[in-house]
Amino acid sequence: MSVQHDFDLTVFNTLALKSQCSDYVALTDHNDIEPAIRYAKAHGLNVFVLSGGSNLLLPEKFRALTIHMLMQGKEILSENADEVVIKVQAGEIWHDFVCECCAKGYHGLENLALIPGRVGAAPVQNIGAYGVEAGEFIETVWAYDLKQEQHIQLTAEQCHFGYRDSIFKQQAGRYIIYALSFKLLKHAQLRLNYADVAQRVGEDATAEKLLQTIISIRQQKLPQPEQFPNAGSFFKNPVITAQQFSDLAEHYPNAPHYQQHNGMQKVAAGWLIDQAGWKGKRLGDVGMFERQALVLVNYGQASLQDVQRTYEQIQTDIYQKFAIRLEPEPVLLNQFGEISPHISAC
Repeated sequence: MSVQHDFDLTVFNTLALKSQCSDYVALTDHNDIEPAIRYAKAHGLNVFVLSGGSNLLLPEKFRALTIHMLMQGKEILSENADEVVIKVQAGEIWHDFVCECCAKGYHGLENLALIPGRVGAAPVQNIGAYGVEAGEFIETVWAYDLKQEQHIQLTAEQCHFGYRDSIFKQQAGRYIIYALSFKLLKHAQLRLNYADVAQRVGEDATAEKLLQTIISIRQQKLPQPEQFPNAGSFFKNPVITAQQFSDLAEHYPNAPHYQQHNGMQKVAAGWLIDQAGWKGKRLGDVGMFERQALVLVNYGQASLQDVQRTYEQIQTDIYQKFAIRLEPEPVLLNQFGEISPHISAC
């Protein structure tokens, strides 16, 4: 284990925010987690776990040990005629894993293609897209529990998966995820909940066609971080009460929405942002992408403060227009490497 000091993380966060951490270690073996923790304790440092950096807001400088999870490897744990359980290390690239599974006839994750980041981050936000969430297929998570100071295994039930939520987010900073297993299907059950996806896939639907359709849609709508630095979908789709939605629909009958099992309604945040005039709009070097209002882009040398100023203004405008509060998705880090709550601007 080699620790580097005053390490530049600018290229390791997809929003390309200029950032430097006091101490950094790249881990390729989960057995190095405990030595890294001992180092952090000996130097009075908090621990910040870095994955693909695609859902992250970093300060210009922070004092902490950044543990970069780069473990590689996959193995089949069990298999029968209908299902397969695959264990995958946290450092594997998420999109590559999804494509490989589909190619081998292991299905369920096709709707989550082209989501940036590494596998280890998938459970934290319970990443989701086009009617599918990763938590539906996760069976076990292997992690180091900083509170109990031991390696543990968590079942999907113990992970408390919810919409963009999990125990790893609820108890931020407690767990270091280094592997997880997915139970996937050998007979594809395609999820075509979204009209644009179903229309593009057509009647002759296959898992491979669905995968390629999702890739095509995301490529058309979403900017690549290499060209336009971004953190993916920046705001959660707000879930509102039936009465709130009734009030909204009275003035906007065509507002995109998705019925929830508890009677609530999920409203498309991108549509709200577009209606408020923010699609393609910029404040200095920061703005919402012209082809997808949900994506916040760093067009130049934006700082964390520039990003915060922009998304807080969007929150204010949305609340004033619709009486709906938007919640940012990306994790916000403070100067001590701790995850901080977003302060609502309205």
